Amino acid sequence: MPFVYQRTIHFPDTDAAGVVFFPNYLAICHEAYEESLAAAGISVRTFFMENTLIVPVSKSSAEYLRPLFCGDKIAVTVKPVRLTPDTYAIEFEMTRLDPKPSKPVAHVRTSHVCIRSDNRQRTPLPEALAAWVDNAS
Repeated sequence: MPFVYQRTIHFPDTDAAGVVFFPNYLAICHEAYEESLAAAGISVRTFFMENTLIVPVSKSSAEYLRPLFCGDKIAVTVKPVRLTPDTYAIEFEMTRLDPKPSKPVAHVRTSHVCIRSDNRQRTPLPEALAAWVDNAS
């Protein structure tokens, strides 16, 4: 089942025009990603500090459909999808909740690859991360 993260848009998220600065959409999605992992029982701090692996973003894309402004309440739906034994993507859909519900404001996708931190070679997703990806479908 997809995870939903709710958040308010804050002044530092916006640019001089008063709308969310485009790279901040990715930052907000990353917040939602971390909260989704935490909700699945994965401690981000210990997971990455106690493992000899890293899971960098290998690709990202974003489609901006409508502007977001300071004070807007949003929901970010997080849907991970397994691609291969060592890669996955996350589909994010951002929707404005308040001041009034609307159509999606952005679609964001990030792709991730699991690699060993010592030699940068691909390695299968660890059990907890694989379970998070596979159970979200």
